[in-house]
Amino acid sequence: MLRVPRFTVRVRSRPPMTPPTHDWQHLDSGWTLRLAGDWRGKAVAALTPPPAAVSAGTTLQVEGQALTAWDGGLTAALRDQLAPLARLGLVMTLDTLPQDVRGVLALALPQTGATATARVRTPGGIEKLGLQVQRSGAQGLRTAAFMGEVLLALGRLLRGRSAMRWSDFWLQVDQTGPQSIPVVALTCFLIGLMLAYMGGSMLDKLGAQSYIADIVTVGMVRELAGLMTGMIMAGRVGAAFGAQLATMKAGEEIDALRVLGVDPIDHLVMPRLLALVLVAPLVMAQAALVGVLAGLLPATAAYGVPAAEYLHQCLNALTWPHLWIGVAKCTLYAALLALAGCREGLYAGRDAQAVGQATTRAVVKGLVWIIAAACITTIMLQSLGF
Repeated sequence: MLRVPRFTVRVRSRPPMTPPTHDWQHLDSGWTLRLAGDWRGKAVAALTPPPAAVSAGTTLQVEGQALTAWDGGLTAALRDQLAPLARLGLVMTLDTLPQDVRGVLALALPQTGATATARVRTPGGIEKLGLQVQRSGAQGLRTAAFMGEVLLALGRLLRGRSAMRWSDFWLQVDQTGPQSIPVVALTCFLIGLMLAYMGGSMLDKLGAQSYIADIVTVGMVRELAGLMTGMIMAGRVGAAFGAQLATMKAGEEIDALRVLGVDPIDHLVMPRLLALVLVAPLVMAQAALVGVLAGLLPATAAYGVPAAEYLHQCLNALTWPHLWIGVAKCTLYAALLALAGCREGLYAGRDAQAVGQATTRAVVKGLVWIIAAACITTIMLQSLGF
């Protein structure tokens, strides 16, 4: 008898729709139209025309902070209602509307005419600063929420309840590790040469050329190898993470995962985060070795330090505190880099321009986080005597 395997599909229930509401209010500063709720589909039929007194006013502010969902129907309805008012010369403020709605209205409303002009007021300096602070606060809360989701996903992984596929993990290990070694090694080789030449020029005045090995070894192992590894991977791996997830967001693949009951954090973020945290210290160790050996060339050729003495001094300067501090810093940089790339990709927009913006923000945010972490950890460790 042929048995048909049973399977279950978990479908997450959609949150209840918020009823659409709007309100025309007359304040001392002029008229205000407040929109709230879900304005998709047939809900736009509930938008009432403006009161007759609005046409006698001078300003109209359309507020959309409370909108939860909308589509092109809301934009068309607002255009039909606001166009007659725009022809009368009302100054309209559309700053708080969603970007897609605001952009279409700015193009659709009549802006030239023989008798009247529709003026869409742009925010001033103080208003721009306030809006920027508001956006920064919202972005910070979203980042904090993303970090919390990652911590919860890590807890599920440790308990063996994660939906992460280990095949995705090993694929990310291959893409982030071996393919990053050549460019990181070349960068650290040049940094080691530069560090040896700069340090040697100062030590040569004191007759202490043998300490070139100490400068190169401690500098590369403790600070520069991990920092350069993180910065190179920010441009190569962080950008890839942001572009990949942003493209999936634009193609509604992440929405499809949620519909199937698969957590995108487990399925997409955790393999990338764990793979980068695993391979970054290995790449950093190889880069540090290349940088230390690169310092051998100027030390022997330019400053007359014997090769055996240089290598012996390198081994004496390389202590366990320097080694574990360098590895710990590189691991921290890798985690921040992966989080920055995945965060920007998951919260990107749904068009081609948003994919490019998410890629750029992933690189910039990763670099800023890495440099800030390097500064903070260096100050803390030096204060503690390490």
